[in-house]
Amino acid sequence: MTAAKIHLVLAALMGLAGVALLASAAHVTGTSNVQTAGQMLLFHAPLVFGATAARKAGYLVDLVARIALSLIILGVALFAADLSRRGFSSEALFPRAAPIGGFLMLGGWLVLAMSALFARRG
Repeated sequence: MTAAKIHLVLAALMGLAGVALLASAAHVTGTSNVQTAGQMLLFHAPLVFGATAARKAGYLVDLVARIALSLIILGVALFAADLSRRGFSSEALFPRAAPIGGFLMLGGWLVLAMSALFARRG
């Protein structure tokens, strides 16, 4: 399976999980942690779709963009999983999971910006 296909499948699953968490926050738990987790997933899913398309079109440096998207996906997953677990069970996924996920997201965004800056096209 190609990196593009993996990223697109993960983006779709991020969207699915985001909608499910927002529905849960509204109808089941009502906690702000679950709502924030859902929002992070839904905010980043379109980014992964768009950046994957931009990478395939040559507007991003291929390897650098793949690394950036992987960092963002991993960061969002850690962040959302930790906040969701806190919201549903009042327990952390593991110590510092959300901040680690946040730093991975920030790093991924920075690496993505570098990928765009140094791309040959555009």
